[in-house]
Amino acid sequence: QLVESGGGLVQAGGSLRLSCAASRRTFSTSVVGWFRQAPGKEREFVAAINWNGLSTSYADSVKGRFTISRDNAKNTVYLQMNSLKPEDTASYYCAAGSPGIDKYEYDYWGQGTQVTVSS
Repeated sequence: QLVESGGGLVQAGGSLRLSCAASRRTFSTSVVGWFRQAPGKEREFVAAINWNGLSTSYADSVKGRFTISRDNAKNTVYLQMNSLKPEDTASYYCAAGSPGIDKYEYDYWGQGTQVTVSS
């Protein structure tokens, strides 16, 4: 089970940190990714991190603004989002179990957390 938290309403230019907490011990050995979906749009990849945190991948739209990290002792992955823009508004989902940070086939998904950025 994956549970996201940390979403909310923020003004453009602000920051939020999303958390993805897992109950499975195997989470600490899994690739974890963040995705987002805005109303009327397809779900899109945001970022991914490998099991030890040494390899990461980002969508071009968030590079330099978002940072993915993990704390395996807490079974938690984070998404630090800075310099937020209105176009970042979406439901954000974490997922686990992909075979690689550049692969988008995930086995487990969270329920999502809403991020709204006002202009």
